[in-house]
Amino acid sequence: MKRFTTLLATAVVSAAAILSTSAAAEAAECRSGYFCVWTDANFDGLKIEHSGDDRWWEGDMSNVDSSWANHGVSGPGVPDHVKVYDGRELTGAVTLCLAPGQEVGYHAGANDRGSSHTWSTDC
Repeated sequence: MKRFTTLLATAVVSAAAILSTSAAAEAAECRSGYFCVWTDANFDGLKIEHSGDDRWWEGDMSNVDSSWANHGVSGPGVPDHVKVYDGRELTGAVTLCLAPGQEVGYHAGANDRGSSHTWSTDC
């Protein structure tokens, strides 16, 4: 019985180490309180960071967005969701809406379509 308990404990610790390593490897580097956008999938390439709304993404980012992370701060009544629009000045379709803490390494329907974003209280 003692041998079985030791083997079980070893297996649990190994599984936890593997899970925590893979989760850390995929986490996006984006400061707390910010919405970040990358030109390439899986949080790679050129990155821009925003703590507020941006109605006109820079020329190097507009329509070349491929991954996104919402590290906004939540609180009662605080706009903590991020809506990404395919047009400048918050026009056109919402291509993606991220909840607080949500990271998207790639989304085919939103890829290369973002041009502006706003913080919102919901999606």
